[in-house]
Amino acid sequence: MAGRIPAQFIDELLNRVDIVDLINSRVPLKKAGKEYQACCPFHDEKTPSFTVSRQKQFYHCFGCGAHGTAIGFLMEYENAGFIDAVEELAASQGLEVPREGRDQQGPDYRPLYELLDNSARFYQWQLRKHPDSARAVNYLKKRGLSGEIAAEYGIGFAPRGWRNLIEQFGRNAEELKKLNTCGMTSNRDEGGEPYDRFRDRIMFPIRNHRGHTIGFGGRILGDGKPKYLNSPETPIFHKGQELYGLFEARKSLRNINRLMVVEGYMDVVALAQFNIRYAVATLGTATTAEHLQHIFRTTQEVIFCFDGDRAGRDAGWKALETALPLMKDGREARFLFLPDDEDPDTLIRKIGTEAFEERITNATPLSSFLFTKLEEEVNKETPEGLAQLAEQAKPLLQKLPNGLLRKMMFQKLEQIVGVDLTEPPPPAQTPSKRRPPPTERKFLGTMPPIRRAVALLLTHPEFAQLSDLPNHWRQLSLPGISLLKELLEILRMQPNLKPAALLERWRGREEEKHLKRLSAQMFPIQQEGLATEFIATLKSLDIRQDELEMEQLLEKAQSKGLSSDEKQRLSELLSKKAHAPSAGRAVDDE
Repeated sequence: MAGRIPAQFIDELLNRVDIVDLINSRVPLKKAGKEYQACCPFHDEKTPSFTVSRQKQFYHCFGCGAHGTAIGFLMEYENAGFIDAVEELAASQGLEVPREGRDQQGPDYRPLYELLDNSARFYQWQLRKHPDSARAVNYLKKRGLSGEIAAEYGIGFAPRGWRNLIEQFGRNAEELKKLNTCGMTSNRDEGGEPYDRFRDRIMFPIRNHRGHTIGFGGRILGDGKPKYLNSPETPIFHKGQELYGLFEARKSLRNINRLMVVEGYMDVVALAQFNIRYAVATLGTATTAEHLQHIFRTTQEVIFCFDGDRAGRDAGWKALETALPLMKDGREARFLFLPDDEDPDTLIRKIGTEAFEERITNATPLSSFLFTKLEEEVNKETPEGLAQLAEQAKPLLQKLPNGLLRKMMFQKLEQIVGVDLTEPPPPAQTPSKRRPPPTERKFLGTMPPIRRAVALLLTHPEFAQLSDLPNHWRQLSLPGISLLKELLEILRMQPNLKPAALLERWRGREEEKHLKRLSAQMFPIQQEGLATEFIATLKSLDIRQDELEMEQLLEKAQSKGLSSDEKQRLSELLSKKAHAPSAGRAVDDE
C-alpha cells in the first residue's frame, strides 16, 4: 500500500506556493483592494465575483460558492486528484513528495504512470533497435516525419508477437495485474493467457498535462484491422477527457493563442513537422464538453478542422452543439473544412505552412456555420420556411451563456427572418447569484458560539497563541467541542500554520465539508476586533459549562445530598453567577 503524504509536507508546500500566482497563471486576475478578482472559472458570470486572497491563501466565489486552497483549486480546475495536485505543486517548487504509512488520501497511481512511461521508452527503443523496425521507420519517413519530431512526440514501435511487453514488464502476477490495469494486455477469454494489446503498430504515447504517459494510440503497419487502436478506459485514462498533443503544444509554445482540433495522431505530428504546433486530436471520439473545457483553460480560441465531406460536416455540427453552452463572451470557435480527399497531413504537404495557416485564419466563425447550415435546410422565400428556421435556431441559441454573444446571435436571427423576436429570459443560473458579504457583527452574532469559535480559529490561526485563553469550556460534552480542542492543540504545536494549510488537515475527514463551509462564510470578514470576539466566545462557553455543572449539583443536592467539597463548589458557582453580568443562554447546541 502506498504511503500517505505527511501533513507537515502539505503545510510546507502551501507555505511556499502563492495562490495568487498559481491562479493568475490560469485565470488572469486583477487587483481589487487587498484581494484579486476575476470572473469565476467554475460558472458563467459577467461581473467578477471570484476573489483570491494572498493573505489567507484562499479563493472564494461569492456567486457559486466555490472555495478552497491552492490544492483545491488545482483539483477543481484541472479535474485532478488530490495526489496529482500535490505532486504538481511540489514539482513547481522543486520538491519531492515524501510518503509515510498507509495512503488515506485516495489511490496512488504513480506505479501505473511509471509502468506506462517505461512502456513508452520500450517502444521507442524498439523503433531504433528491433530487427523488424525498418518497416516502421520507412513508414514514418514516407509520411515525411523527421527524427526530431518523432522523438519529441515519443513515437515508437510495437513489434509483431504476442508477449513482447509482457516479457519485459510482466514477469510475475503483480506486474501482470498492473499491465492489465493500464490496458496494455488483453485476454482471449476469462481466465485465459494474457497477451500484448498492441502488436505490429506505430505507437503514439498519450500524455497528461504533467507529461506522464497515460495511454497509447497504435497505427497498424499493413492492412489489418482496426487501423487505429487506442488504450481502453483505465483509472488514469479517460479518452473523453484527454487531447493528444496538448502537452507537447504547451511545452513548445510560451503563449498559446489558439488550439486546432484535428482527427488523428498523424495530423498532429505532421502539422508540428511544418511548425504548426497548436494542433491537438481527440482520441477516436467526438469532441466532448470536457475536451473543450481543457481547451478554454489553455486559450480563448478553438478551430475545428474536419474533412469537407458529409461525415466531416456532420462531425462539425456535433462539435458546434457541444461548444454552444461554453461560448462565454471573449471565446471564439471557428470551423475549417478541408477539400475532398484531403486531411491536414496531406494538404499541408501540398500547399505549405503559409497557405495552410491562411486557411486557418479564414476559417468559418461559429455564427456563420450555424446560420448557413440552418438556411440550407429551409426555403427562405416563404414565411413558413423562415418560421421553421427561427424554430430550429432558437433552441440552439438558448444554449449560449447569457452575454453579448447570445444577444447578437438573436439579433442576427431577427435580421434573417425579418421579424422582431423577443429573446427568451436567460437561463435560471444567470444572472449570477452574487452573495453580498454579511455585516460582520450581525453575522457572527447569529452563529452558535462553538461554531463561531471554530470559524474564527480556522480563519485566524494566530488566535490560538493569545495569552490567558479561557479553558473551563473544555469539559463541555457538546457537538463541536472535540473539534475546537483539536484545532487549538494543532495550532499550539505548530504556531506558524496558515489558514489554507490548517483547512487541508481535514481533507478526507467527516468534518471537511463543515470546516470548508465555515471558512467560506468567514472569507470577507476582516481581522479588526476579532481577537476580542474569540476570547469573548470562549468565555461564553465557560459560562455554559458553569451553568451545566451548577444544574447537576443542584439536582444532586435535592436527591442524594452533596459532599463538603461539592457544597463548596456549588457556593462558588452561585456566587460567580450572582456577580456576573446577565448574558442569557451562553451557547446553543451545534
